[in-house]
Amino acid sequence: MKYNTKLKTLVLPEYGRNIQNMVDYAVGIEDRKERQRCAESIINTMGNLFPYLRDVNDFRHKLWDHLAIMSDFKLDIDYPYEIMKKENLYSRPAKIPYKSGSIMYRHYGRTLEQMIQKLGALGPGQEKDVLTSLLANHMKKSFLTWNKEVVDDPKIFKDLDEMSYGKIRIDRDLLKLRESRDILQRKNKKR
Repeated sequence: MKYNTKLKTLVLPEYGRNIQNMVDYAVGIEDRKERQRCAESIINTMGNLFPYLRDVNDFRHKLWDHLAIMSDFKLDIDYPYEIMKKENLYSRPAKIPYKSGSIMYRHYGRTLEQMIQKLGALGPGQEKDVLTSLLANHMKKSFLTWNKEVVDDPKIFKDLDEMSYGKIRIDRDLLKLRESRDILQRKNKKR
């Protein structure tokens, strides 16, 4: 009696030993047309194992890639898709460069800090005024997300001035931000 522990390890165990045996059989077929027909039957069987994935983009392409991997890239057939190379199978993707460095005010976040830098580079005009108003209101909302207490507008204006290194100055008399209680009530209604 043969035990699974004595048999060779499965390359892709999610397909099971029977599919692996079918792939091994297909590799040994001499006639190219018969081998192609056998490979297509194996692909259909593999697809039947995961019917809920049929609507996923590139599902068939993945199946053909898995067939090539299971045959250790020895299956000589006409693949309908370009399959991955054996060299690329175990290669790692390049590391994603993350921006390091400290954030001036963590409750606002790095993205808001970058938006303030871009806004500071804009020349004076109506567009800058509208964007400044939107950004200041967003800063107040972000502040209230992390600090449940009421925040005053001068605090937001001061933070905006500091984060822009003095490039964005707001006249407190001309710009009135949304009230803290309105922002908090809106958040409570959404919950």
